[in-house]
Amino acid sequence: MNMYRWFFLATMLIALSVPVSARDLPDFVPLAEQYSPAVVNISSSRERAAAEGGPDPEIPEGMPFEDLFERFFGERGEGPRIPDRFDRRSMGSGFIYSDDGYILTNHHVIANGGEIVVRLSDRRIFTAEVIGSDPESDVAVLKIDAQELPTLQLGSSESLKVGEWVLAIGSPFGFDHSVTAGIVSAKGRSLPSDNYVPFIQTDVAINPGNSGGPLFNLDGEVVGINSQIYSRTGGFMGLSFAIPIEMAMEVAEQILETGTVTRGWLGVLIQEVTRDLADSFGMERPTGALVAQVQPDSPAQEAGLRTGDVILRFNGIDVPRSSALPPIVGRTPVGSEVEVDVLRGDREIVVEVTIDALPEEIATGSRVPAIPSEAQSQSMLGMEIEPLTTEEREILGLADEGVRVAEVTGNPARAAGIRSGDVIVQFGGDPVPSPQALRERAEAASPGRSVPVLLHREGTPVFIALRMPQE
Repeated sequence: MNMYRWFFLATMLIALSVPVSARDLPDFVPLAEQYSPAVVNISSSRERAAAEGGPDPEIPEGMPFEDLFERFFGERGEGPRIPDRFDRRSMGSGFIYSDDGYILTNHHVIANGGEIVVRLSDRRIFTAEVIGSDPESDVAVLKIDAQELPTLQLGSSESLKVGEWVLAIGSPFGFDHSVTAGIVSAKGRSLPSDNYVPFIQTDVAINPGNSGGPLFNLDGEVVGINSQIYSRTGGFMGLSFAIPIEMAMEVAEQILETGTVTRGWLGVLIQEVTRDLADSFGMERPTGALVAQVQPDSPAQEAGLRTGDVILRFNGIDVPRSSALPPIVGRTPVGSEVEVDVLRGDREIVVEVTIDALPEEIATGSRVPAIPSEAQSQSMLGMEIEPLTTEEREILGLADEGVRVAEVTGNPARAAGIRSGDVIVQFGGDPVPSPQALRERAEAASPGRSVPVLLHREGTPVFIALRMPQE
């Protein structure tokens, strides 16, 4: 019995010897109490016809707390509680960053138009003026007529580390000043619909209504604006994304100074460097952004960038993957002269580029999606080739190069993802003017090595890696 007693005492001593800092969680109470007054609730309203007997417009079917609202306001479909016309509200959050009434929020919070209503923590309500907004970064600046308001201190998202604690304050589902916490799970995250924002990814519980609210570090500094969630349910059970505060403030300053937002433009279509493409370029590992096309009359064309170049650094900043390049270019001041380090062939060179303003007519998407490939590889090229007519070359904007894939008959073409109708423009960095030229290029390629092949697929340039068969 004594043995068990001594074992118990020894275990307790070991547990008590663990440093307190290793077992305690951060205390979020001071942060919530001090900074909640500067976080606001935002709603935009517009009148529209209501469906008779339909659900409450502010509580979509299947949303959390649906049963709670039904107990307080009646069952769905009762009819009399819903007027013929009502104000449909898009609720979100924001925060005051200037004591004379300037507020930051998301563009999508106020994008529906109508009257913008701002409610403060002390229950004061203001009608806000939209100073300006930017759909590309999802940032908007509002102004309310008030003075000596509580404000938040802005911090640095660049100093954030993955695994660091962060705190969000907002109005999920319209519940004012709700506080949630989590950690930074990734930085510089690119989303398919937002090429110019390197998002902060967190596991903080963010729900509809949190949009536009601040993301704090443990020093009480705003490091981001909560913007999006990725979830299969519509709730917070997923990933949350925040706009870095430095980018948001750059956008806000441009809106206040000029009323518009200008972004740097390089003028290239890029795609990811896959493992096979890296092997075909003689790279030790996949990195950088592969130039699939240089747009005409662009800074890239004037500087001499070429299709097939791999951009490794831009203005001294490493480009670890293609998604990192658009935000870097977009934040570069228009008119700046920058150095671009590229891999061309088997050597690195430096190209000097003068950045221009992104034309309004150019779509925001600038990346070509990677082409999935299978792991098989057998003999021959596995495709039938036919020449292009002069008219077809003119339509595609090609000079004396390009052959069409009439049919994919096997590997390695099938394994590389080549399809019937693709136009092969380059093979191993060399132009392909005819089917005979393609055969000659293929015969000269080293067996077992991946070769970069530039295609035109439905008018879009795409690089793929074709692994040559072993002898």
